Amino acid sequence: MAKLTLLDVAKLNGNDTVVGLIEENLSFAPEVSRFPFRQIKGTSYRTVTRTGFPSVSFRSANEGVTPSKSTFKNSLVECFILAAQVEVDKAVGMANEDGMAALEMIESNGVMRQALIELGSQIWHGVSVDSKGFPGIKAATPSTATIYLTSGGSDANVQSSAYFVKYGNQDVTLIGGNNTTFNLGDFRDQTLYDAASLAYEGRTAGLTAWTGLQIGNLNCVGRIANIGQDSETGDLLTDAKIAQLLQKFPVGYRPDEIWMNRRSGGQLQRSRTVVINSGPASKAGANLEAVAPWPDSAFGIPIQITDSILSTEAVE
Repeated sequence: MAKLTLLDVAKLNGNDTVVGLIEENLSFAPEVSRFPFRQIKGTSYRTVTRTGFPSVSFRSANEGVTPSKSTFKNSLVECFILAAQVEVDKAVGMANEDGMAALEMIESNGVMRQALIELGSQIWHGVSVDSKGFPGIKAATPSTATIYLTSGGSDANVQSSAYFVKYGNQDVTLIGGNNTTFNLGDFRDQTLYDAASLAYEGRTAGLTAWTGLQIGNLNCVGRIANIGQDSETGDLLTDAKIAQLLQKFPVGYRPDEIWMNRRSGGQLQRSRTVVINSGPASKAGANLEAVAPWPDSAFGIPIQITDSILSTEAVE
């Protein structure tokens, strides 16, 4: 599906420095290149979600029907400040053979990488990553949710989850407050202090973003929880469990992507079997792979791998 991502919006805003920093670090936070991104004028807004439809029925001639109405839920979507300070020792920068600007860019690149990694983790795990950030998708898919399935893992603090996400302005999208993406200020001279509070001259710049996550309705996200570690042989991720979770999505809410970490991806690969039709004299072709490829889809839905999803979750 066509959608504007954070990188696309940064390009439209014409901030070349930020665009370069985001592009260099997309591989460390794939969520940024996949989740749609929408800018808003302020830092919050309210959504109205229909939770129930009016009743409709057939009737006989000269017979009335009971009137009814829709039910709605009002939700608040907020953006939160994601910030970092880039600091460079002025003496080190002056001694750098490529110049001060080159060292400033190296440090800015590192800060942007960590900011995107932080954003990716917040998308899934929410306030358990940073209590001052936005709620994540895990909180929207508790064990009491309709679109939820446990894989059965029972070993403490080694569980993981696979997430099923439907994107869109009425479904899941990242939000940028104050009509911004990331803003990197100009570097300026400033007195810095080491761990012993001793001063030295440096160069600093601030990286700031107002970010939030909209989960538009309960049918746009789902989760397979309690995916066990590799030794929990009956509790690993399989296509059968993915199918079980998919059947919980109502018609019209088919997820756009499935997200998991490398461990779950490996389990899914090993669960898949390869059927090789025999050639002449019952011999398989020499160029045929005898193992399943690394999974990039399930039932026609793309699979995305990220390190932002943990393998240290508690049993639910």
